[in-house]
Amino acid sequence: MLADKDRIFANIYGLDDPFLAGARKRGNWDGTKKILKKGREQIVEDIKNSGLRGRGGAGFSTGMKWSFMPKEVGDRPHYLVINADEGEPGTCKDREIIRHDPHTLIEGALIASFAMGAHTAYCYVRGEFYRETEVLQRAVDEAYEAGLIGENACGSGYKFDFYIHLGAGAYICGEETALIESLEGKKGQPRLKPPFPANVGVFGCPTTVNNVESIAVVPEIMRRGPEWFAGIGKPNNTGTKLFNISGHVNTPCTVEEEMGIPLKELIEKHAGGVRGSWDNLLGVIPGGASVPVLNKEQCDTVTMDYDALRELRSGLGTAAVMVMDKSTDIVRAITRLSAFYKHESCGQCTPCREGTGWMWRMMERICKGEATLEEIDLLEQVTYQVEGHTICALGDAAAWPIQGLIRTFRPEMERRITQPATNTDQAA
Repeated sequence: MLADKDRIFANIYGLDDPFLAGARKRGNWDGTKKILKKGREQIVEDIKNSGLRGRGGAGFSTGMKWSFMPKEVGDRPHYLVINADEGEPGTCKDREIIRHDPHTLIEGALIASFAMGAHTAYCYVRGEFYRETEVLQRAVDEAYEAGLIGENACGSGYKFDFYIHLGAGAYICGEETALIESLEGKKGQPRLKPPFPANVGVFGCPTTVNNVESIAVVPEIMRRGPEWFAGIGKPNNTGTKLFNISGHVNTPCTVEEEMGIPLKELIEKHAGGVRGSWDNLLGVIPGGASVPVLNKEQCDTVTMDYDALRELRSGLGTAAVMVMDKSTDIVRAITRLSAFYKHESCGQCTPCREGTGWMWRMMERICKGEATLEEIDLLEQVTYQVEGHTICALGDAAAWPIQGLIRTFRPEMERRITQPATNTDQAA
């Protein structure tokens, strides 16, 4: 378990003052000028050495991503864009940072922007997070008034501006290039890559897009040193992580823990255990709605890190743990996710535009007992026609939950078809 002294988000539950006075008591903005004096290259090197991987789902090295930005700032200014769109079902970690610990994000944005030669950061916040945005805006105003950001950020001589942009509730705008399009005032549709945002991003300028949590942990890494962060968790899966635990647990929560904590320990120690005991567990979606479901046998031993979950053909994703007990209609649950992805597809790529609708309709047929057994294999074929054939990962996100269901709960799908009279759908 993570020791209290190693927690980065000391106010994640909002028990203390989220604004500047409270933030300073917790150690935010302590020695920020000294951190900036280390210079751009040293900051990027320290983040690389800490082993920090992107906390938005993909798990790419954050320091490596920063290093892709041009070393010299030419005619085109550099930008940092912070992805606070957080539309993944089951995920609400960035929301907690914004409303309870906003100064960790603002300070992190200053350090990250300085490291990449950016004088401006845009924070793109999901439109439904309106109250959270009010808190963040107040924190930004305080930081300007205190001289922590602005013309002479923290007395360093570096000019830095922080702007908040509210989205309009589109899940697709969580994809970095669709977010950039939306930020520019266009329809939120993903761009083809290359060119990558580090070369041609927002307003045609070099841009790095990072998740809220990835940016918010940076100041503490720089204060305590990369070795401290790298010493927490497991090799290649270092540091602390915010986990959301929801569903059939006794105390749903968001908690900061070390990477690589066993899933069972995470649920039992922090979420009060599965409703009706661990033996009542049916399955867990370990990383937000887009990753494949695990069965109880897998949940008994798996650890919460990128590599262990990949070995089980699932993923850590956003680390939003959705727990389902034996009362769950698992086929209906995954059908509901299929409806979500069908609704949120931007329609740009044919496999996704057509395939998400196909998958949802086939899932509905199976749910209602109207399909044939052969259609399960046909459905799996369709998922592979969608996966990997789209500009962005939404097609993959729509395909993976169904692939996981077929792999892990195929007997239940077959029962729905062969014994339609016992279906919970029809009984209801």
